[in-house]
Amino acid sequence: MAHSRWKTQRERRPAEPDDVAEVRHEIRMSMALAQAVYARRTELGLTQTELAGRAGLTQAKISRIEGSDTVPTLPLLTKLARALDASLNIALDGDDTEVTFTAHRHDAA
Repeated sequence: MAHSRWKTQRERRPAEPDDVAEVRHEIRMSMALAQAVYARRTELGLTQTELAGRAGLTQAKISRIEGSDTVPTLPLLTKLARALDASLNIALDGDDTEVTFTAHRHDAA
């Protein structure tokens, strides 16, 4: 098969059904949160158990959040942000999702 024909077949790929595209988008959002929690936790040098203790949660719950296995509620996200000593920033713009934790600044006395 000629290379030009590969390109043509790739371009003719059928569009993804709406329900599949929606599930993919939800997974990407969940993964963005999971990555942000993991990155901030490791930045602070905390284990999942230590973070769970700070947040009043179980280690298993932290593991499910970092594994994208659960969709946290707003109160739970608030607990996480406090425990991570950071502000939670979520930007939803069409198909783009950005989740970050911004560390709180503590002034030296």
